Amino acid sequence: MLIDAHAHLVYEGLIDRIEEVLSNAAALGVGRVVSIGTDPANGAATLELCDRFEEVYAALGIHPHEADKYSDASGLREMLGHPKVLAVGETGLDYHYGFADRGNQRRLFESQLALAAETGLPMVLHCREGFEDALPMIRSAGKDLRGVFHCFTGTEAEADQVIAMGWSISFTGILTFKKSEELRRIAERIPIENVLVETDSPYLSPEPVRSVRPNEPAHVRYVAEYLAAIRGMTYDAVVERIWQNAVRLFGPGLCGHEAGGSGR
Repeated sequence: MLIDAHAHLVYEGLIDRIEEVLSNAAALGVGRVVSIGTDPANGAATLELCDRFEEVYAALGIHPHEADKYSDASGLREMLGHPKVLAVGETGLDYHYGFADRGNQRRLFESQLALAAETGLPMVLHCREGFEDALPMIRSAGKDLRGVFHCFTGTEAEADQVIAMGWSISFTGILTFKKSEELRRIAERIPIENVLVETDSPYLSPEPVRSVRPNEPAHVRYVAEYLAAIRGMTYDAVVERIWQNAVRLFGPGLCGHEAGGSGR
């Protein structure tokens, strides 16, 4: 089945119509959605969705934009024990907007790297204009640490470094945008074993639904179709490969778990 490896289901425009959103995803073959928590409160709401819907799983972290509000990530520790939590994140560094002090971002990122090392969970990484700082921090956190650079928009050289670490790269609808020539070169040539696809909903609607707002998990199908065309693969082959990649990264629990609620 196809997986949306990164969506924000508790955000406005999705949470208020969640059953419709998940039905739309199922109709286009999207059988799993990893919903991302960006702070402890957001994470708690994400876990409520996990308990209600069989197809929803979670990654819980504190986004770098929130770094001025938290001295560390200890508030996540208990929630990370939920059986449907697959990863720590999203976390990382974002130097583009300046929404949080860079030193605070690095401290909070370091705290979440330690949580990942402690729990054995992979990382979901947000990295925008902070690559040179992020890589040494990842490497110093432990050689067994694994994860995915979500919504990758870096350079070819940066992609090569990510792959050399054994980490994954996840592509969003940006891959389908006209001006994304370098990103398409990356998507064409990196090992398919290191590739995931995502929506980052409610943002970044892909072609041919770029005018649709909000973006939603169903639209990850268009990213996967575009990736298949770039690589000269069939759509089914890409879906199968991405599913295998996701299970290898996030663990076999992704294949099915008894949710606490009745689901749909």
